Amino acid sequence: MSVTAAGAVDTARSADRRWLVLAAIWLVLIAAPLWMPLIGGYTSLGTRILVLGLAATALNFLIGFTGVVSFGHAAYFGLGVYGAGLVLRYLAPSTPLAIVAGILLGGVIGTIVGALIARQRGIYFAMVTIAFEQIFYYIGYKWDAVTGGFDGLRGFQRQPIHLGAFVLDIQKNDLAFYYFVLFIFALVVGLMGFLLRSPFGRTLLAIRENERRARFLGISVNRHIWLAFSISSFLIAAAGALYALLNDFADPSSLYFDLSGDLVIMAVLGGIRNFWGPLLGAAVFEVLQDYISSQTVNWLFFIGLVFVIVVMFFPRGLLGFFHRRRQT
Repeated sequence: MSVTAAGAVDTARSADRRWLVLAAIWLVLIAAPLWMPLIGGYTSLGTRILVLGLAATALNFLIGFTGVVSFGHAAYFGLGVYGAGLVLRYLAPSTPLAIVAGILLGGVIGTIVGALIARQRGIYFAMVTIAFEQIFYYIGYKWDAVTGGFDGLRGFQRQPIHLGAFVLDIQKNDLAFYYFVLFIFALVVGLMGFLLRSPFGRTLLAIRENERRARFLGISVNRHIWLAFSISSFLIAAAGALYALLNDFADPSSLYFDLSGDLVIMAVLGGIRNFWGPLLGAAVFEVLQDYISSQTVNWLFFIGLVFVIVVMFFPRGLLGFFHRRRQT
């Protein structure tokens, strides 16, 4: 067999393998409400994993595929939470409108902030993102009349979705809400996958690998980083809007940098160079938190220990480790 033919066969096998892995992932997600109770889980935990997995994946669009680190992305997640909650609380009992409002609030403000900081690099970029996050946290914490301040925003509920003669009752039916969140999750990750496979996405990868060479090729690095920051803000705001619907509550902790740190940990646990890594990291993080916190108040110690072990022994994350083992 010629080298060209062998290469074509390997490429075809690799493509088939990717499709099989993709089908397996979606099968696991679709069937999750059926198998999770068998191992001690529950539907609401699965929904939470989807929402935070989506948030970590959106953050990873910036960290893993563009190469710039933000420790302040919880700001746009939290703005998505408050955008959805404020609409349901003060404007209209409409779930679709709440989601759109949350996405727009977090995404537009993230776009403005991204334009202001796109020229920064390294630790300066990361620190500026934290500074802006603290600004929004302070507003959420102090603006009692609108946000509820420290006590949070209450008095709203996710509403059933009317589709003509059919009503999707996501208000009282946790299973229906899970599949509704899974549908939104599929739309967002599908859009993200499309962007990463486009010329724009390949340009982001080039910037990640060698920013100086990308500049020599005529790529407008600052503009692409700004666009990546903007897209990531819109995507994480969508997760924030779903988080508000999940809890029927919005509070300043969704704007705090502790959550940003959790999302970074999720991405690193699963593997920041892998598209599905953050979802796996979110699943591991949330399952461990749910189980260990029911056993001890010192659950953060054990989460930190797991994170240290992964960073030391699995530097590419859990999914990167499995992928490497399969190749060898």
